[in-house]
Amino acid sequence: MRIAGITIPEHKRLEIGLTAVYGVGRSRALVALEKAKISVDKRPKDLSTSEENSIRKLLDEFTTEGDLKREVAGNVKRLKDIKSYRGMRHSRHLPLHGQRTKTNSRTVRGNVRKTMGSGKRKLEKK
Repeated sequence: MRIAGITIPEHKRLEIGLTAVYGVGRSRALVALEKAKISVDKRPKDLSTSEENSIRKLLDEFTTEGDLKREVAGNVKRLKDIKSYRGMRHSRHLPLHGQRTKTNSRTVRGNVRKTMGSGKRKLEKK
């Protein structure tokens, strides 16, 4: 089963499998299945074509995948262009919402510290 160019995992429950589509979370998946009158416990391999089409039609009403990614990227670009605080944090790859940076967000900043070993170097065999 494919929705918005994404293959839905065949053996997972529909509620979980639909979250593979960018822009569809658990709550939106539940709402779509409720409107389509399809059991949450069903698996994508057990669906009929009419049920697949009804789910596809309901999810097409929402902004998903490429359109949503483009919209989010546009919002970030706008923040960068107007040089807002959040835009500057985006451009510097730092946390946006007031999190501390002294101890956390190392991987985002590229400051990954590896733990040290014992300090002794292993002797090479000759």
